[in-house]
Amino acid sequence: MRILKFGGTSVGSAEALERARDIVRGELDARPVVVVSAHAGVTDELLSLAHRAVRGRYSLRKLRRRHAELYGEIGIDPALADELLDELDDLLRGLTLVRELTPRTLDRVASFGERISARGVATYLHEGGIPATACDAYDLGLRTDSRFTAATPDPACFPEIRRNLKQAARKKVPVVTGFVAQDAKGEITTLGRSGSDFTATLLGAAVEADEVQIWPDVDGVMTADPRIVSGARSIPVLSIAEASELAYYGARVIHPATMLPAVERRIPVRVRNTSQPDRPGTTILAQAGSTRGAVKSIAYKRGIYLITVESSRMLLQSGFMARIFEVFARHDLSVDLVATSEVTVSVT
Repeated sequence: MRILKFGGTSVGSAEALERARDIVRGELDARPVVVVSAHAGVTDELLSLAHRAVRGRYSLRKLRRRHAELYGEIGIDPALADELLDELDDLLRGLTLVRELTPRTLDRVASFGERISARGVATYLHEGGIPATACDAYDLGLRTDSRFTAATPDPACFPEIRRNLKQAARKKVPVVTGFVAQDAKGEITTLGRSGSDFTATLLGAAVEADEVQIWPDVDGVMTADPRIVSGARSIPVLSIAEASELAYYGARVIHPATMLPAVERRIPVRVRNTSQPDRPGTTILAQAGSTRGAVKSIAYKRGIYLITVESSRMLLQSGFMARIFEVFARHDLSVDLVATSEVTVSVT
């Protein structure tokens, strides 16, 4: 089996959806499983709606119009999204009454983007002659802990996913919701922003796929952000360790956690451009050969905080650093970089 993941812009317009359908058609012999993000811009709108609802005022007109126009352009019934949008409306109306937005509720609101998208893409593929069926990832068995907005998957669910996904793929192409899962209590969780990539490699690991393909709107992993560096080029081959490092430190093409299931099962990951499907993009392998002395790529993050702790009590005192990092652990914060001297420690 082969996992094909399409990002928001890759399912965000009639032209992009037509290209995605052609890509799926070309992979039918490999028994593809399609993973989709929400249509471009929808997740941001959903999160904004949740916060507006808590303040007492919201409107679904923009979101309804967005789906109706897109589905009208690709020739499927615009009413396809109505049932889920009505369910969303009920949820938001409840938020206007309680005036409280918890992480659990925020995950439930955010899930509607992928749930609608999966149904729309599956219908579009089916209308184009590719038998397809929409699947919510949690119905396939994807389980996580209850850390809402950034949940951690439970590998113990892999056998259930393998069984359900292979059954779904017998006669049709499964179109699976990225980003969303459920905890042990059946509450909807999310894997964090851009978590659809993570879903793709989790499914790939569960079914022992021969390859996971990530289809964004850029030519793979680049030597730098092309929006900032005009001469940025696509990197043909990366090791899993290199790709993980770049993702962690800000590369936006792949989700930071995406590489973990691929590392464990040694599954190659290919990042290719839906707008230019003939280009090779980037292939991410367990080992990518030696590149001693070469800088492959530069990534960056915005919104970084630098915290410096200075105390004479640090000098020759054991356990002081442990007490500092215990504070970060207590607040579930990940530290990127650390610099220390005799009496100071600085972290980002």
